[in-house]
Amino acid sequence: MVDLDDIAYLKSVDPDGMAARVSELPAQCRKARSLVEACSLPIEYRLVDEVVILGLGGSAIGGDLVRNLVQDSCSVPILVNRDYGLPAFVDDHTLVIASSYSGETEETLAAFAEALERGAWPLAVTTGGRLAQICQKQGLPLITFDYESQPRAALGFSFVLILGILRELDLIRDMWEQLEEAIVLTERLQSQIGVQVPDEENAAKQLARRLEERLPVVYGAGHLSEVARRWKCQFNENSKGWAFWEVLPELNHNAVAGYEFPITLREVARVLMLSSDLYHPRHRVRLQVTGEILEEKGIAHEFIQVEGESRLSQALWAIHFGDYVSYYLAALRGIDPTPVRTIDYLKERLAGAS
Repeated sequence: MVDLDDIAYLKSVDPDGMAARVSELPAQCRKARSLVEACSLPIEYRLVDEVVILGLGGSAIGGDLVRNLVQDSCSVPILVNRDYGLPAFVDDHTLVIASSYSGETEETLAAFAEALERGAWPLAVTTGGRLAQICQKQGLPLITFDYESQPRAALGFSFVLILGILRELDLIRDMWEQLEEAIVLTERLQSQIGVQVPDEENAAKQLARRLEERLPVVYGAGHLSEVARRWKCQFNENSKGWAFWEVLPELNHNAVAGYEFPITLREVARVLMLSSDLYHPRHRVRLQVTGEILEEKGIAHEFIQVEGESRLSQALWAIHFGDYVSYYLAALRGIDPTPVRTIDYLKERLAGAS
């Protein structure tokens, strides 16, 4: 059995230091808050009618989390766009935020170019690349950050920078107090699930063991809906395995009917149900009843009770917990969590295709 308390072993399968990147989430959030507070955005950007965030993969999830957390209080609608083109409504009343870690994401660059043609209000968040060059050449608002990692491991930047942009433009209420609570909470969580915490006391290591030969299916609701997506993506990219995610209440209108077949899937699937005392009361009931149905069907499942006083702090706590679980799962499988060679191959093939 793999010893997750063997620091030398963890370092051997993690030569690029994903464990360190995971642990730096709180520090990323603090740095991103300072960066966005120091920026000056055009005052006319406050007059937009809607916000469209461009991004893919690890560069898009920050936008998803922001949208999910503020959509019930934001003064304008928010859409996350994961494609080459744009919705027809994007025009000279739309704020378009391009989020690309590398600044080279081809779908984001294509959509950003279209946004400029339509006269939208443009803004970019990136470490550099062609996206930064376009903004610098045309004198467009640009927020850059310097952090060497895989895009998915820079979530603290993409999330807090977009949150801060909306705050600076008075499109949402000030959430910095909630963010500080979330940062402190994630720092405390590290003392409970970090690599130095022994297996028998480490809930993240224990969950990773329960998932070693399983297919994770993550359920979330409300403010944790996009957190469930994040868990799924981290299982894909860090742990190099299949994973799926579903959202309440929608999954109660279709997914629960699919528990019957294939029968063999019952032997490998494990449903992880993100649970929160801040959920809508009906979501809490639905989650409980869904657990009863899973139990009756003989499908392995468990509730994961998130911590935090606010929706924002609960979301970051759950993200941090899930990131560690995916890291430990990679270690159990003896694989390096950092490289995503299949994605790299895809990009290389696409670069050579017309």
